[in-house]
Amino acid sequence: MSVAGAALLVTGLLLTLLMGLGVSLQLGYGRGRARWPHHALFFAVCAGVFVSGGLAALAGRRWWALLPALALLLAMPRPRPGSPAHWRLALACAVAFGLGAWGAA
Repeated sequence: MSVAGAALLVTGLLLTLLMGLGVSLQLGYGRGRARWPHHALFFAVCAGVFVSGGLAALAGRRWWALLPALALLLAMPRPRPGSPAHWRLALACAVAFGLGAWGAA
């Protein structure tokens, strides 16, 4: 496995953790305690998508396939947390990352 592939895999795992924590927050579990880990994971996923894109570019792969996921991630703070628009955008981010990772792999 290449370094770019490993970065995509780690970012995908972080995104899975982020989505799981987000769903638990949406359902009302650990609302007071789990906010800062959710934000820390969000930052790690954003950084991971950026780094994965850079590594894919250095490897000569289709790095631009990750741009929609990065754009959607950067738009995540716009909708109010807990609103339907927030979780729908999060789901769109996950789908965009999955497609982008498949394209950049």
